[in-house]
Amino acid sequence: MLEDIFISKVRVKILQLFFATPNQIYHVREIVRRVGEEINAVRRELARLEKAGLLTSEWRANRRLYSTRQDYIFWQDLLSVVAKTVGLGGDIVKNRNKIGKIKFSFLSGAFARGIEVGPNDVDLLVVGNIIMPQIAALVKDEEARRGREINYTIMTEEEFNFRKKRRDPFLLGILEKPQIMLIGDEAEMLK
Repeated sequence: MLEDIFISKVRVKILQLFFATPNQIYHVREIVRRVGEEINAVRRELARLEKAGLLTSEWRANRRLYSTRQDYIFWQDLLSVVAKTVGLGGDIVKNRNKIGKIKFSFLSGAFARGIEVGPNDVDLLVVGNIIMPQIAALVKDEEARRGREINYTIMTEEEFNFRKKRRDPFLLGILEKPQIMLIGDEAEMLK
């Protein structure tokens, strides 16, 4: 099945577009404009992804619109892969050495899905010895792309372990929600 998904650069660009904004519906011409590829190549890849069951399409006002099928067996896995390669998650993974010594980092599942949450929910948690201006710059860039504020929390490893040991309600509230690990091992983080 993976051969049906990751075979061409056009397909990769389409997957990045759809999973960077998983609740969006796109018209073919908009997809062409956003991925910067030829329309025939885009149409061919859209047909293959729809045949594989990853995308669905519908006609509205003489336009064919495409969206992801969230019941696709690898949907969550693809969301995780794309979250680690584009946007804020990709920036953190690429710049991990410039940011500092990161022990754990994750995005909330709601953030990765593009779901608006409450003002007290945390979109990003980074644990380690972090250079604050570096992470702040990455977050600011993503806020400009998304057009909304991103709530993030930075903790040292000592603070994280102390709060976890004390069963701090704030930290437990973050950890109990679905997340996409960017750096570190989730099992080690939760033990």
